[in-house]
Amino acid sequence: MDLSVIIVNYNVKYFLEQCLLSVKQALTGINGEIIVTDNNSVDGSCEMVNEKFPEIRLIRNRENAGFAKANNQAISQAKGKYILILNPDTVVEENTFQKCIDFMNQHPDAGALGVKMIDGKGKFLPESKRSLPTPAVAFFKIFGLSGIFPRSQLFGKYHLGYLDPEKIHSVEILTGAFMFLRKTVIDQIGPFDEDYFMYGEDIDLSYRIITNGFQNYYYPETRIIHYKGESTRKGSLNYVSLFYKAMIIFARKHFSRKNIKLLSFLISLAIYFRASLSIVKRIFLSSILPALDILAIYAGYILITPAWGKLKFGNPEHFPDLFMQFVVPSYIAIWILSGIFFSAYSKPIRLLSQVKAIITGSLIILLVYALLPNSLRFSRALILLGAIWSLGAGMLIRVGLHFFTGNHFKLYNSRKKKILIAGNAEETKRIKTLLNQIGLVPEFIKTITPLNGKTKQAHPGDISQIAEIVNYYKIDELIFCSQDISIKEIISCMIKLEEYPLEFKIAPPESLSLIGSNSKNLQGNPYFYEINTIGEKSNRRKKRGLDILMSIILLALYPILFAVIKNPGNFFNNIFRVLSGKLSWVGYHNTSNDLSLPQIRKGVLGTVMKPKTGQLSDQEVEKANMNYAKDYKIYLDLYLILYGLKELGKD
Repeated sequence: MDLSVIIVNYNVKYFLEQCLLSVKQALTGINGEIIVTDNNSVDGSCEMVNEKFPEIRLIRNRENAGFAKANNQAISQAKGKYILILNPDTVVEENTFQKCIDFMNQHPDAGALGVKMIDGKGKFLPESKRSLPTPAVAFFKIFGLSGIFPRSQLFGKYHLGYLDPEKIHSVEILTGAFMFLRKTVIDQIGPFDEDYFMYGEDIDLSYRIITNGFQNYYYPETRIIHYKGESTRKGSLNYVSLFYKAMIIFARKHFSRKNIKLLSFLISLAIYFRASLSIVKRIFLSSILPALDILAIYAGYILITPAWGKLKFGNPEHFPDLFMQFVVPSYIAIWILSGIFFSAYSKPIRLLSQVKAIITGSLIILLVYALLPNSLRFSRALILLGAIWSLGAGMLIRVGLHFFTGNHFKLYNSRKKKILIAGNAEETKRIKTLLNQIGLVPEFIKTITPLNGKTKQAHPGDISQIAEIVNYYKIDELIFCSQDISIKEIISCMIKLEEYPLEFKIAPPESLSLIGSNSKNLQGNPYFYEINTIGEKSNRRKKRGLDILMSIILLALYPILFAVIKNPGNFFNNIFRVLSGKLSWVGYHNTSNDLSLPQIRKGVLGTVMKPKTGQLSDQEVEKANMNYAKDYKIYLDLYLILYGLKELGKD
């Protein structure tokens, strides 16, 4: 057997599906096999593989065994002369495997090779070629000097930025996203070191290959897309811990005692410095907008309060110090908390969220005001004037940040997308239907045919004119039908269009997913596209906030509701189970095993109201759940809770 393709998967079902489709196509005419090791995914990945790719060998782990161990499980069963270690969030060209096999056959000194990788925006990924992370190289990389001077032979050595990415080079380190290995070399030096759980194992294996007399090659004559959808985000404390541990393991194995101490010190210093900067930056960026709101509102009250006192009572000092010291900060706290609840501080910034937050917060303040004793009631007018000021100042702050701070505080763009679909008539029709089913309403959809298009349709041109079409129609999103257009051609188009401000997505044949990534560290949610899904953090936060609020209200009303609700004893238990996060008041209706939906807590109530007569069909239930998941609205939860009030005590 010529080739064994090994893929380790963990909760990236839709990326895995597209990857396997491209791998099968690239194996045409090659005596090869595909082995998938799944690290206990919960997103239905294994079920998808069994259903759509029954010929593939699937190894199912009952725990997350880590990247190294999972690959070794498959390597021990591999029968190919060559072994390819491939990430599931990749797409390979049709001739990638054959070109790699030919190159390895022609270069007996080659122990492994890597290829040119581009991200989901069509940009070259510098980690396609790397050097050994010696203390100096690691230091320059982690402190960011390699990014500042990418082409420097001193500072830019980590990614070898001074080497031409279009030419073949002998390099020290290859990435685990695509490692094409000679099986006899693996038999000689051993597989991945399982001391590494995540990160570092590809560096270790690459280094052992060259220290045993073989060469690692960077081979750019074929290319792959690597979406880089990682479960551990760069800059997170978990990533820092894993990366630090991996580098120390590598140093202990391969460097002298002196270098171990030096590398350990430098990496510790650099990583925690970077982590600290990342944390400070994240705190600063997340707090600057509410901080500006707080300052603006308080400054407004400094101006408004004496002015209203003089106008209404003839005395600018009519209101006591207590008002500015305690009452105004309380108003501000309520408006800020309301802003958090309505995602007024989430990105992209939505001005409507700020309007909702100020109105809701003002109503809460007025409600509390009405319950206070007369000695603590200062002025309803100041509440209303403060609300108007807060709204106006908040709008000006957000618009100003949008225009003067680059991409950090961009306003939400509600403009409908201009979409271009590249494919033949049958597939473009299917994609249009899919977009319609998931609720996307673009400004327009244009279609272009591949060069070998078999059908005629209304379109502005064919794919050879794609740059001109994108520029002329100001396209926002380009969807490739991979059934009609080769991956090689798709990658060429992405590279050609990488400077244009548009997003790329690929539509695998006979699939409900559109695969894409708008940034190199974003997995995305391909099935539900970019709608207001329940999987979004802001919606999860709203849903959790509503659960807590309703639980407190229901607990306070329990003595009254006791006689109304069926099974009141369990109702009492449900209140505390929702408060603790074990349940939600509303969840999917009888589909806890439907892994195509974003995962949420099990609900006391379902998304489907009990029909007056008969039973709902599976299709009706599925539709209700999908509509709930893809376009979440908080008022729907409220409606379902009130409608199903008597059922809140059910198991």
